[in-house]
Amino acid sequence: MGDDSAPHGMTRAPDRAGSLPGYMPGWANDFETEALPGALPQGMNSPQRCNYGLYGEQLSGTAFTAPSHQNERSWCYRIRPSVKHTRRFRKVDMPYWVSAPAIDPDVISLGQYRWDPVPLTGDRLTWIGGMRTMTTAGDVNTQTGMAAHVYLVTESMVDSYFFSADSELLVVPQQGRLRFCTELGIIDLEPKEIALLPRGLVYRVELLEGPARGFVCENYGQKFELPGRGPIGANCMANRRDFKTPVAAFEDREVPSTVTVKWCGQFHVTEIGHSPLDVVAWHGNYAPCKYDLRTYCPVGAILFDHPDPSIFAVLTAPSGVPGTANIDFVLFRERWMVMEDTFRPPWYHKNVMSELMGNIYGQYDAKPQGFVPGGLSLHNCMLPHGPDREAFEKASTADLKPHKLDNTMSFMFETRFPQHLTRFAATEAPLQDDYIDCWADLEKKFDGTPGLK
Repeated sequence: MGDDSAPHGMTRAPDRAGSLPGYMPGWANDFETEALPGALPQGMNSPQRCNYGLYGEQLSGTAFTAPSHQNERSWCYRIRPSVKHTRRFRKVDMPYWVSAPAIDPDVISLGQYRWDPVPLTGDRLTWIGGMRTMTTAGDVNTQTGMAAHVYLVTESMVDSYFFSADSELLVVPQQGRLRFCTELGIIDLEPKEIALLPRGLVYRVELLEGPARGFVCENYGQKFELPGRGPIGANCMANRRDFKTPVAAFEDREVPSTVTVKWCGQFHVTEIGHSPLDVVAWHGNYAPCKYDLRTYCPVGAILFDHPDPSIFAVLTAPSGVPGTANIDFVLFRERWMVMEDTFRPPWYHKNVMSELMGNIYGQYDAKPQGFVPGGLSLHNCMLPHGPDREAFEKASTADLKPHKLDNTMSFMFETRFPQHLTRFAATEAPLQDDYIDCWADLEKKFDGTPGLK
């Protein structure tokens, strides 16, 4: 039987044994779930008549002819087909949610940038209206690249729904708790967790504890996947069982509502006479999921030298260039440092990839000052960056005992494309104008004689 105690009256499928209540474990599994017994057809996808008078509808996340190991789709059995809406779409303006290409000729993106947390003001902001785009990269129309956003939420969406036809969204909370009520189930999300919302999925966002702030990576390209572990082997990093996909949940509500669609960087809205969250049962492998970042098992050097940060990749979105991602999502969390005779923080670096970092909580070891929880930094492709003077001096003279980096969780959205600042990032967000000064007092130590200085 369905679970009538599910949030806000939605009827939810029974919990699965051995899983987080309300969720099914596994990455990219072929799931099946029903909120009413017998709602899910067996042995076929499209029977002549579905039980309960439901409509069968497929949601495809890849082309029909994609290779079988990449092919993603889910069959939904819903109260009304999603084509049922009462008005034609009309354009609406969302000036703070920007898509690539968005190159403002008056904004300089070349440089090292850092921002304090975007403030949560007294404005009434929902998930859609509270999105603030910081950078864009690539081209939303050719489905390459990404955008990086900060979200600010102070109130729930009410009889209002959203989906993006442009992109998959990776959501990284930093403050507050959100509930994503989606066509395929309910995801509750808090700091130290992430969620993936597939392209085309309809949902509304409710505020559980607020105000809420966090980060979003909008992925225009191929879907995120788990990175290959190579010689690391079958275990560690992000394990498949720790990803959680919601069980089916639906509501049957006849109420005037709106659906907003992001399509080719523009926003359109239409009216419907009911809640679109009316999928009673579904099966497939194209679905939202969440992941607890505290289950990420980092690996590292246990003798000397500092490995590349790619060992901390949680998810990767491939590009057409083997080994060069459209996007990597990289996590820097608590871990032990044990390397001998080694400069342990991240080294000085120029990189073909563009790196946007965010701080979820705590202190980042390469920047002990200024990079605060909720803050962001951007080091674009081939722009040098690295530890500030304090971090360099401390690491160069430290007693290299085994040391645990504690109370730290930062992440990186890394892309092969240059990231262009939006006008909001350049003129309204709290940019630290003195960020570049953190390297100003790095001293010349070379004097032509051998020996350590």
